[in-house]
Amino acid sequence: MNDKRFDASKANRLDDPARLIWLPPAEVIGALAVQTGDAIADIGAGTGYFSLPLAQATGEGGRVYAVDAQADMLTLLQKKLNAGAISNIDLVRAEAEATGLPDASCHLVFLANVWHEFADRGAVLHEAKRILKPGGKIAVLDWRPDVAPPPGPPIDHRLSVSSAEDSLPTAGFAQIARRNIGKYSWFVQGILPNMGQLIE
Repeated sequence: MNDKRFDASKANRLDDPARLIWLPPAEVIGALAVQTGDAIADIGAGTGYFSLPLAQATGEGGRVYAVDAQADMLTLLQKKLNAGAISNIDLVRAEAEATGLPDASCHLVFLANVWHEFADRGAVLHEAKRILKPGGKIAVLDWRPDVAPPPGPPIDHRLSVSSAEDSLPTAGFAQIARRNIGKYSWFVQGILPNMGQLIE
């Protein structure tokens, strides 16, 4: 296992009620500007901290692909889906670099608290471009290195916001925006231009 990947044996931390205070899902969903009917890839979904509110935001006509490389995480999320009779989330066991999702199938690719884990971020962005529809959005949320833990990974595992802000244009994304969210996180968003649209 990647030594920076979150350990599934500590998955209970992902559902800590305190997390709702320092990383409010509603603030993140608002920043994502999810639309009813959107298809969303939540890559590194874990136990569904964002998949569940994303599914609610996109509605019955939408779809959330909860992608995670760890089967234990998806098992925990499946229990939540069963308990809540939630039908618009599909569980996908896969790596971020090879999700297996169809080409141009998503309106949004969301990467929450996993950017610092990736060994090949270029490959992750290439895969995001493949599965995004033209005009679709990518959003990266990760830990600020200027705020000491806990919570979150060690400072030496964290990356600056520029690591994403600079990588997205290089990978072909446009209209890059950044902000801080909650107490410990930065957020970067970009758009995949339509054919013939100039990259800013």
